[in-house]
Amino acid sequence: MITAYISIGSNVEREHYLPAGVAAVAKLATTWRMSRVFEAEPVGFEGDNFFNGVIEIKTSLSLVTLQQSLKAIERQLGRPDNAVKNQSRTIDLDILLYGDVINEASPTLPRSDLYKFAFVLWPMSELCPELVIPGQQQTIAQLWQKFSPQQSLWPVE
Repeated sequence: MITAYISIGSNVEREHYLPAGVAAVAKLATTWRMSRVFEAEPVGFEGDNFFNGVIEIKTSLSLVTLQQSLKAIERQLGRPDNAVKNQSRTIDLDILLYGDVINEASPTLPRSDLYKFAFVLWPMSELCPELVIPGQQQTIAQLWQKFSPQQSLWPVE
């Protein structure tokens, strides 16, 4: 079994699509758990606020199969294959970490979003504060403690 971390986000009918995305990702796992849901302003474009979180899964799927499965879930939930970055979306699923894999090809791992966005790092710090990202020396908690978010983010109650 591999432990993988997947970011999930939605800003189109987010009360519907986020739970639907979580349920679909859970089917790829033998066990799973999720951070709290956070609301965040969009980064790089004007649009409705996102609901974001991180899902930790234990899976027997290969990296390639997991990536293909997540893209299939995105399609099933209304995200077009040709979707561009920085636009509203029904669902966005990205592999952040896949075990200890460091990969420079697609998908790039660890995903750089871990270092750039509070809506990824804060939920990760809740799920696995003591985890050290492959190729790094600091824990997720240490990275979050030093992080200076440039975007508004708050837990959804």
